[in-house]
Amino acid sequence: MHAPVPLKPATGRFRDGMHEFPVRVYFEDTDLSGLIYHANYLRYMERARSDMLRLAGIDQRGSHDRGDGFYAVTGLTISYKRPARLDDELIIVSKVMEIRPASCRIHQTVMCDGQILTDGEVTVAYLSPGGRPQRQPKAWIDIFTRLQKGEDISL
Repeated sequence: MHAPVPLKPATGRFRDGMHEFPVRVYFEDTDLSGLIYHANYLRYMERARSDMLRLAGIDQRGSHDRGDGFYAVTGLTISYKRPARLDDELIIVSKVMEIRPASCRIHQTVMCDGQILTDGEVTVAYLSPGGRPQRQPKAWIDIFTRLQKGEDISL
């Protein structure tokens, strides 16, 4: 008998410089109408961004633990187009739009069966342990630049 293959959390992938992250809508994600509760789109988008950074080689936890800095959301716009429902299989597509010395703007789209459900843009700033904006590590800016150009990231 073979040892079982270890299970890992859902992860995304890069394609044409964009990150795709799968999510299923569970009962706990819905409201009384059976539609996804609006704030849960933000949760899905956060998970997708975190996975995108991790998969690209940006070690947020290590940066925080070393006392170097961390990302914080400083701006957000979101537009709801269509509702998601219980058991829908969603894909959150994330694309780096703008890189600045201390921040990055990421466009995110929540899709279901090829249709856009939610569209948003998030700006994250790299902050010092004291909460002040500071330059992102050069290696991270290089990663964001490659993604913005549409390059796939392979570690």
